[in-house]
Amino acid sequence: MKRFSLRSARRRARLYATGAVACAVAGTMALGASGAANAASAATPGVTATTITLGATEPLTGVAANYNDIAPAMAAVFSWADAHGGVNGRQIKFNYVDDQYTPSITTTMTHQLVLQDNIFADVGSLGTPTQLAVQPYLNGLKVPQLFILSGCNCWSSSKYPNSSGNEPPYTIDGKILGNYVAKSFAGEKVGYFTQDDEFGFDMLKGLNMEIKSSSVVSKQTYVASTAAYIAGLNSQVAALQASGAKVVVLAAIPPFVGLFATTAATLGYTPQLVIDGVGGDPAAIGAPAALTTPAPNGQALLNGAITEGYGPFENQTSNPWVQVATKILTKYDSQVAKNGITGDELVGFNVGYTIVQALKDAGKNLTRQGLLNAIATDGSKFTNAGFVPYSYSSTVHFGYEGEHLYKMSTTATPITLPSGTFMGVTPIGPVYYTSPGAGPIKIWHGSQNKVPASLSSTA
Repeated sequence: MKRFSLRSARRRARLYATGAVACAVAGTMALGASGAANAASAATPGVTATTITLGATEPLTGVAANYNDIAPAMAAVFSWADAHGGVNGRQIKFNYVDDQYTPSITTTMTHQLVLQDNIFADVGSLGTPTQLAVQPYLNGLKVPQLFILSGCNCWSSSKYPNSSGNEPPYTIDGKILGNYVAKSFAGEKVGYFTQDDEFGFDMLKGLNMEIKSSSVVSKQTYVASTAAYIAGLNSQVAALQASGAKVVVLAAIPPFVGLFATTAATLGYTPQLVIDGVGGDPAAIGAPAALTTPAPNGQALLNGAITEGYGPFENQTSNPWVQVATKILTKYDSQVAKNGITGDELVGFNVGYTIVQALKDAGKNLTRQGLLNAIATDGSKFTNAGFVPYSYSSTVHFGYEGEHLYKMSTTATPITLPSGTFMGVTPIGPVYYTSPGAGPIKIWHGSQNKVPASLSSTA
């Protein structure tokens, strides 16, 4: 979500995508295999001697359709891998379906993936409320629910051992952003605008660890639905304005960040915005962040807004991971070359590459438990584009514990897409890391993983 900028400005009306998206990795690639050489048991769902069937539910349409480029980018990585040998001799059939960011639809689509498509694992599905709706079902059937694109603390739970998230827990977001607010805007009145579900609840837990309750003068929420978007945010924004909040922290998906900015501008409300990375990509926020003349309504509010990310943004074109992702996605997803690299696609690239490593590490004798064991044992060593290593272990089922702060700016290197040119982001200070619970926020002194030569040489 956050992070690499879990989002995109372009829309793709792909309602259902499936295919023998071959996923293979040559022995020269730095992905390391383990496990017996025997073929997986015929009783392993979704696995044959030559294929692995994976599935995902994604908001390809609807209120969160800005995220609809993630799954195609994952598929492109699988195609790249197929072109270079195979994951232990097998191809990936990747079925991803549209859930419109609606839990009831997610439930129906997930049942379809499990019962009709016979998936081996659910991977890279997006959304806190949507994935919570199917977590008991998937765990009850022992179907791995892996690399969920959400930072809900609930993915790391002994009650649901088959689940794991891909992103930093939202409490970590809250702690890092809250610490910045407490230090940079000491004495200012603070307001909160959060999504009314575990996304917002976990974010608030982190903020409350760093920001004094006496500083918080208003807490407003919204429901992530098309109806709520159409209804508007006048009441919430007016309440924050009336409270005198000079700093507003937002835990919201991109459309509602944009609506908040335009509503506040219309009401003449000009607080300092601090935006969780889930909604912190200017290109995904869209029109209010566009670099046009005259400046669009809301741009002044977003200019100078603080956000964070666990990996590079799309305007950081000198970053080696952005460069290799651009090459691979441009080659293996025909839509990318046409539309430009987005934050969503960087997320999809990173998740796809991680999935390839996990499957390879699980070995030739592929089983669901074997895949879970591989992540628990070796997941923290999977090579990836995050600023800190993965945190996966037998007890930790979320991706990262560190992030970088960014500032949105009209003078930063812009994000340029066919849909428009948008303000970029500039890194602020060092990378920070912390635990999702009580504990200090520290500076990360390590370095980002280097792009493996086997990956860059085949891009």
